[in-house]
Amino acid sequence: MQAVPAQATGHYHERPVAPFLRDWFSTVWAHQMPEAEAPPVIVTPDGTIDLQWIDGRFRIAGPDRDPQTETIPAGTAVIGFRFQPAAAATWLGVPATELLGERLAIETVLGRKGRQLDANIRRQSGLAELIASIEMSIADGARGQSGDHAMRAAFSLIEAGPPEDAPLIPWLGRALAMSERTLRRRFDDSFGYGPKTLDRILRYQRFRRLSKSSQASTAVLAVEAGYADQAHLVRESRRLTGSTPGQLERILTGANA
Repeated sequence: MQAVPAQATGHYHERPVAPFLRDWFSTVWAHQMPEAEAPPVIVTPDGTIDLQWIDGRFRIAGPDRDPQTETIPAGTAVIGFRFQPAAAATWLGVPATELLGERLAIETVLGRKGRQLDANIRRQSGLAELIASIEMSIADGARGQSGDHAMRAAFSLIEAGPPEDAPLIPWLGRALAMSERTLRRRFDDSFGYGPKTLDRILRYQRFRRLSKSSQASTAVLAVEAGYADQAHLVRESRRLTGSTPGQLERILTGANA
């Protein structure tokens, strides 16, 4: 069965996490796979790290630099808690470079504490009740301070987009008062890769947001998102999703028809 973008199959919804988790996590999402055959799904890099509940167990979905293809059984509900930018490394106690491209059982990272998180979940028949139980378990396992605030600021700067014609690394270094060497090390620890990779991923996410809210042409949206031109966007889309923007739009439109 041919792999499809994750957004093109099943039912997906998200909401902000409970207030007591917002120092660490931004969003909780649920993706219910179809009850019949479920195709393999392509997960596009988005610059984030997730704590996921799947098949009754926690796992860590590390940061991705390239698209990942996963096979999830039909009828499975995947519940994900999206870490705040730069929070996962502190919460998990490992640099994000060790999680790059990985899908790891929680006990692989946290050992006994990870197994305890699993054990604390009360099995619930309803999805909303299950999510509430998971939120309480995560809160019980929360640790101290919530990550690298300078790197969270760096994420916000890149997400908004650097000034036109401003070289990324020097601009970030000035904004954050960091040397290039420190900047690269902190990015690796917090995000799993360097500033240029995060900029490439978040620029594509910016294009996707613009395309959902604007009727402008792809060429115009490409420039608004920060690409040199439409050809630049197409190359990056293929690199990050395996499809051109037009191909991806047709797949998603067909799935939602």
